[in-house]
Amino acid sequence: MNEIVKNELQKLLERNPSLSSIQESIESSFHLLLTTIQNGNKILICGNGGSASDADHIVGELMKSFKKKRPLEAQLKESLERVDGEKGTYLSTHLQDTITAINLTQHTALTTAFANDVDPALSYAQQVLGYGEAGDLLWAISTSGNAKNVLYASIVAKAKGLKVLGMTGKSGGELKQYCDTILCAPEKETYLIQELHLPMYHYLCSMLEETLW
Repeated sequence: MNEIVKNELQKLLERNPSLSSIQESIESSFHLLLTTIQNGNKILICGNGGSASDADHIVGELMKSFKKKRPLEAQLKESLERVDGEKGTYLSTHLQDTITAINLTQHTALTTAFANDVDPALSYAQQVLGYGEAGDLLWAISTSGNAKNVLYASIVAKAKGLKVLGMTGKSGGELKQYCDTILCAPEKETYLIQELHLPMYHYLCSMLEETLW
């Protein structure tokens, strides 16, 4: 971890002292995410209820600029401008480089069709089967650690060679057995767990951007 990443982690822990108990897990989660991205792989994210909103929030921070400018690579800019000089120039100066992330909660037609035809608990697992490739990462969010659809998705992820980053509550639930690393917010009530999830994923997204750009 570079000095900025370390300093920002200390600020996170100062703002949220209870997270000091899982500092090592935060550090390992950052390294797992960074390695996934640097290897050219993508991130799949899922959760239910408030955790589904968190999944959407995380994708928003990864797929566009969070705090820093993310200029496109020169080769892509040149390619855009070769396709169409005027429009390509506009695209090359306004588009932002991205971290590839897919929120599995947002594909309404697919998930409702699969839920109706097969089993609603398998909708995330079906998407991991379709989108996931060895080296990708599943960011699995469940405050209890026992959400059946998240567990099934994690099992498929491991079977296909994906890494699994869990984000859950104090106990970790069943989810922890499938995770390469897990962020167990040290609370038991759902809303308190979610209150700690947000600063953690804001830190992770911000520091990924800081490191990559």
